Amino acid sequence: MTKSSRLSAIALIVVLGGCVTLGPDYEEPDVAWLTDWQTELYGQVAGPEQQAAADLRFWWQVFNDPVLHQLVEEARRENLGLRLAGLKILESRAVAGIAGSARYPQVQQISGSAASVTSGESGAGDTDSFGDYGVSFGIGWEMDFWGKFRRSIESADAAFFASIANQQDIQVLLSAQVAEFYYTYQATRLQIEIARQNAEIQRRSYEITEELYRSGQDSELDLQQARTQYLSTLAAIPNLEVVLVATRNGLANLLGRPPGEVPELDQVPDDLPEVEPLQINGIPANLLQRRPDVRASAWLVAAQSAQIGVAKADYYPAISLLGSLGLSGTTLTSDTTSLVAGSAFTWNVFDYGLIGNNVRLQDARLQQAITGYQSTVLLAASEIDNAAINVVKTHERKEILTDSVEAANRSLEIARTRYREGYADFQRVLDAQRTLFSQTEKELTNRANHIAAIVSLYKALGGGWLDMPVDELVPDAVRDQMKSRTNWGDLLDAPLPTGVERPVEEEAED
Repeated sequence: MTKSSRLSAIALIVVLGGCVTLGPDYEEPDVAWLTDWQTELYGQVAGPEQQAAADLRFWWQVFNDPVLHQLVEEARRENLGLRLAGLKILESRAVAGIAGSARYPQVQQISGSAASVTSGESGAGDTDSFGDYGVSFGIGWEMDFWGKFRRSIESADAAFFASIANQQDIQVLLSAQVAEFYYTYQATRLQIEIARQNAEIQRRSYEITEELYRSGQDSELDLQQARTQYLSTLAAIPNLEVVLVATRNGLANLLGRPPGEVPELDQVPDDLPEVEPLQINGIPANLLQRRPDVRASAWLVAAQSAQIGVAKADYYPAISLLGSLGLSGTTLTSDTTSLVAGSAFTWNVFDYGLIGNNVRLQDARLQQAITGYQSTVLLAASEIDNAAINVVKTHERKEILTDSVEAANRSLEIARTRYREGYADFQRVLDAQRTLFSQTEKELTNRANHIAAIVSLYKALGGGWLDMPVDELVPDAVRDQMKSRTNWGDLLDAPLPTGVERPVEEEAED
């Protein structure tokens, strides 16, 4: 911008006697494909004639497991990551307060002085003394002609809303992680039981072959093969026990507890839950846009958009109102009062590209934020689609694998009978045992994967968050500790805004 164009703009403002807000107003980032993304999630979107689907806020209730519900609720109270996100909200609220303070005089100064003067002794031996004093109060207020402070407040407010959305996103991740650890623990425990059951079956086969070998009725090859299979199954158990402990410790961490026993896990059901086919209420594209991480990304675009206006305001002069009130006097004279008022005009005319490049810097950051938003939306859609197809296909595999386990059981029964009757060698028995173990593991793994896919789908849809009251962001003990250190005013107690999910496009000001 040339110097002449700046002068023209200033003259126009002075004539009109108004103020402008520089920089672009927020515009919703364009995601061209989103309006055409009409997926039915592979048949899992509930139609109007279908029964109401689960409440996304409490999606884990589809498992009908009170222990899981108890663990999720405790994690909301005790998880340190969620607590840290709550503290970030309080931090951003204070930052918004700093930005808002620019609406008031920026310079407020009180100064005072006092002095005492003593003269020399007179002929009579007396001394003369007198004192002077002064106190003054100064104030300076930069007028927001160009919207610099308004844009700063706008940016800080958007960052504040982004922090709320980020905290809600942590809620989504936390509820999903609790469910994932909970059912991983359950599945691992069942895997250990299956391994032990198969090891017991293989141990009996090994003992039979050992007796036959000692009596000369069987070969050493059958004996060693039976022994190998039995020991191989036993060797898998310690690794599963390591996974079990690591999973338990991961769950304890989410609950804000040190590694160790989690008594609630002693109450888990003996088997994984059976879940009816899912029905999701709502249009997936709309649910995607309600995801907290998507909303947080939109708020960050709004916050950065306002920063361009803050940077552009430096092109123009800063006009401030100044004033001071003073009182001075001496012990020999009466008090004198002074009142001074005026204005100040500062203008960084020779910016040497500093201001222009700062505007470009903020614009580049805005474009990065827009691209980040578009990337977040694209990734969210992929997560939803991947989880949805996974739910459908793991459900399809369930019946197939159940039948395969039945067939493997029958195969082992036949192989044993034929071996006892001398119609087949022991290798057929070993193969049937190995197949049964493998198919049983696959069936259990698929059921666990089906549950994990359900959890992933609800997480991808952004389920599991609530508008959390300000008094639940941090525990009372932490709140009291903060109040004992610092005067927080009402920032720790004032209600948080609700119902404001996304930034709103505004019409540009004249």
